[in-house]
Formats: sequence, C-alpha cells, structure tokens
Amino acid sequence: MAKGFINGVKGELKKVVWPTKKQLMNNTVMVIGLVVILSAIILGFDMIMEFCDGKLWDFISTKVS
Repeated sequence: MAKGFINGVKGELKKVVWPTKKQLMNNTVMVIGLVVILSAIILGFDMIMEFCDGKLWDFISTKVS
C-alpha cells in the first residue's frame, strides 16, 4: 500500500511544470512590490485614522470640560 502511494506521488511530481528562473524572479519581485505598495496604503490609512481619532478626542474633551 505505501509503495503504491509513493509511486503515485512520484508520478504526479513528474507532471508538475516548474517555473523557469526568470519566471520565478519576476513573480518574486511582483509579490514583494505588491506587499510594499499595500503596506504603504495601510500605513497611510492608519495615519489618517489616528489623526481623525486625535481630533475627535480633542473635540470631545473641549465639549465636556
């Protein structure tokens, strides 16, 4: 049973089309670029929300006092 499973795995791995070095590098650069861009967008959104939160608390504290 285990021998048949291992032979099946080997057979399936022979069918895999592995990417070329150029494709791998392009995909890696694309992923890193997207991570950097999305991180910058999230950072910007976080900074805007933090600014708005500070202004809201300032407004609330002046109205309560």
